[in-house]
Amino acid sequence: MYITIKSLTHKQLPLYAEVVRQSFLTVAADFGWTEKNAPGFVAFTVEERLLSKSKEEGYYPFGCFMREKIVGFVSLSDTGNGVYKLNQLSVLPEYRHCGYGRRLLDFCKEKVFAWSGRKIVLDIIEENTRLKNWYIANGFVHTGTRKFAHLPFTVGFMEWSVK
Repeated sequence: MYITIKSLTHKQLPLYAEVVRQSFLTVAADFGWTEKNAPGFVAFTVEERLLSKSKEEGYYPFGCFMREKIVGFVSLSDTGNGVYKLNQLSVLPEYRHCGYGRRLLDFCKEKVFAWSGRKIVLDIIEENTRLKNWYIANGFVHTGTRKFAHLPFTVGFMEWSVK
């Protein structure tokens, strides 16, 4: 199926917020998280997070479209010194395992390379070994972990360096 990846605007925030919410709600369900036991999890705070980010300088949201329907989302944030943070790589559950996540990830790598960036950093749910292994298979290296009091999981940190 033919897809396109294109930049999104602040006005499209409700569209991409819904993609992020639907995508991360399946993760919440897999781990048994709710708004009550994991209020800081992105599935439950997506609008606030995206709204604050979308107004920042150096924030670049992208959508993956099948015809006119948005089926995936990712954003990059310029953190300085050639380092970009990959945020909320999301694919709607019914479109997973079709290569769209990989296309979004490769698109971000190409963007960072074109912008003369040095690396991409990201954080994940450390206990989500399937996702962690997917990033490793796509060239990322695990760089550490951290436990936050407001989250019911350990945050894992990963990075990919431009060759």
